[in-house]
Amino acid sequence: MASTKAIRITFWTTTILIFIMEGLIPAFTSQTELAKEGIRHLGYPEYFGNALVVFKVLGALVLIIPLIPKRVKEWAYAGFAFNFTFASISHFYIDGIDFQSFFPLIFLGILVTSYLSFHKLNHTA
Repeated sequence: MASTKAIRITFWTTTILIFIMEGLIPAFTSQTELAKEGIRHLGYPEYFGNALVVFKVLGALVLIIPLIPKRVKEWAYAGFAFNFTFASISHFYIDGIDFQSFFPLIFLGILVTSYLSFHKLNHTA
């Protein structure tokens, strides 16, 4: 059985990675031409990208702020799981099999690790 300290380190490391990739980076880069082109390339309208960024930033904040109720965190984890899954599907459909298609699945794995360690820390797994 892993120690509480190891679980806590795993939780915070994976959660901070999700926070940076899904909260900070989208917040600062969403209005760049590269980001807008990425959304267009997948066939989505620009407003979808804007809405996605709002929900990513809110979800990332929910995961990182300890005082947020556990039930709300569950919704944020579910939202990110859908996001990563459908991002991967979109890239597979548009671009075929390439690194960009698998990249969201790597972060899905990081998210699952964060989720499992979150539950181990809260003794609800």
